Amino acid sequence: MSRLKPAPVLETARLRLRQHQPANHAALHAILSDPVTMQFWPAPFTPEQTQGWIERQVASYAARGYGRWAVERAADGALIGDVGLALAQVNGRDEIDLGYIIHHPFWRQGYALEAARAALEFARAQPGITRVVANMAHDHHGSRRVAERLGMRYEGEFANARNRGIRTLLFAIELG
Repeated sequence: MSRLKPAPVLETARLRLRQHQPANHAALHAILSDPVTMQFWPAPFTPEQTQGWIERQVASYAARGYGRWAVERAADGALIGDVGLALAQVNGRDEIDLGYIIHHPFWRQGYALEAARAALEFARAQPGITRVVANMAHDHHGSRRVAERLGMRYEGEFANARNRGIRTLLFAIELG
């Protein structure tokens, strides 16, 4: 059985995207449990949910060679978010879902776009990934702007069963 290489570290002008690690639980949980940062999610994460999130990413790196990455500022190594790719059911279809969570003190500084752009460029280089989607709550204007600036096109709305049935926007980009 062949073994995939671990998910690489991605670097941008201001950021470093690296694998999540169990030792980062406290720093990641501070982000994922914050009610402002997580206002568009079903609820802020419990410590156990953050642990499960890390475990799923580690498993994804091993199985697929990608997942969601910890987002650090290059200047000081501060963990400011989570961005990356996940194989997920989105509106009843298996998709490669591009997700981005930036801790609210760092909003409106271009970090989400910069990190999401790096993840999308990584996806372009992967054999077999021909389409990437992003989905967000209908009233999450910042997330929508990121998708639009990435060149993703609006595909419609759906009631998101994974997020309280709320009205959710779906954006996609074909990479092929």
